[in-house]
Amino acid sequence: MAWPIGMALLLALIFAGVPIAFAMTAVGLIGVVSIVGWHPALAMLGQVFFDSGRSYTLSVVPLFLLMGNLVVQSGVAGDLYAAANAWLRHRKGGLAMATIVACGGFSSVCGSSLATTATMARISLPAMRKYGYSDRLAASSIAAGGTLGILIPPSVILVIYGILTQQNIGKLFLAGLLPGLIGVVGYMIAVRLSLVVYSEHLETQPKLPLVDRIRALRGVVWALALFVFVLGGIYLGVFTATEAAGMGAGGAFLLTFMRGRLTLRATLSTLFDTAKTTAVMFFILFGALYFLNYVNFSGLTGDLRTWINAFGVGPYPVIFLIVLIYLVLGCLLESISMITLTVPILFPIVTGLGFDPIWFGIFVVIATELSFITPPIGMNVFVMRTVAPDIPLERIFAGILPFVAMDVVRLALLIALPAMALIIPNSM
Repeated sequence: MAWPIGMALLLALIFAGVPIAFAMTAVGLIGVVSIVGWHPALAMLGQVFFDSGRSYTLSVVPLFLLMGNLVVQSGVAGDLYAAANAWLRHRKGGLAMATIVACGGFSSVCGSSLATTATMARISLPAMRKYGYSDRLAASSIAAGGTLGILIPPSVILVIYGILTQQNIGKLFLAGLLPGLIGVVGYMIAVRLSLVVYSEHLETQPKLPLVDRIRALRGVVWALALFVFVLGGIYLGVFTATEAAGMGAGGAFLLTFMRGRLTLRATLSTLFDTAKTTAVMFFILFGALYFLNYVNFSGLTGDLRTWINAFGVGPYPVIFLIVLIYLVLGCLLESISMITLTVPILFPIVTGLGFDPIWFGIFVVIATELSFITPPIGMNVFVMRTVAPDIPLERIFAGILPFVAMDVVRLALLIALPAMALIIPNSM
């Protein structure tokens, strides 16, 4: 089966509603069978699933998911929002900015965009409504802030990228730190832009005394300590990323216990959610790894590289073309589907053009962040809609535009200044 037919079949299955894990596995199997025959293809299928399932490296996925779910259970998000609000409440748009900062802080110990959005929506939306924030600004700032969960480490998306490309997960985590912080600042700027564009007149709160603002930070000390412990251990070489996942899960368990949230019912629910999400991610990842064999056998990557050389375009036009591809796919697919579908194809081409594989991982994640907030499938927008069903989707998408613009600016900065992602991991 020629690869154009295989890719067309894969896209047809995805758009027909077939789960991407089964679509990639089925197309990969049919493609490999057409090249090497049934027996080698089936043997390879069993080997990929068996070997991947017992991989030590893959244990990082359930452990970081457990860490994030335990942090959600601990209720630390409320303290993060209270601390950010204490420092920003007196500024125009301060509650929305506090939401962005709290989302960034929560992402640093959670790693899930959807969990960050759902949790912060329940905490910050009532406060913003109380002080006259429009539903457009309130909902869009929460949905956009939630996207930080897939970039600020620990990030499960970066783990998946590292497994697909065999890159150092610890370096990927460290590479995402600075762009993630720039994203927080960019989204705060987007809040101010929203105030200007939509002419919103907001009620501000009185500035708290310094002692009260410092006191508000006490609630986030343990969450900050957990983040520094995990990332600091990786940076200093005390433990690997896989070991850091175990240490982080243990630290989150201790944090939940110390906050009095370690009830049997809640913990069993957390463990069940972790197991269910892990199973879904593993099926998607195993399907992508098998599909990667078909990509290699079919010569897809080599053909694309030949076409690029024939057109005589430089490396940066290719990167801008990839940006356009992700912007289009972001309107149709969610993040994990995008990464598992595109990275096996694009990674050899991009690295062959001389781009750093760690840099490309951060580039892919930032480009993928747009898929969480761009219509018609912005997953964070739909999560926001689930928490606040009275807010129309079109109002949320309208408010999202300044945040999308800041993501585009951040992506342009990353392309122009690769050191933005590489300076920290290169100093390990």
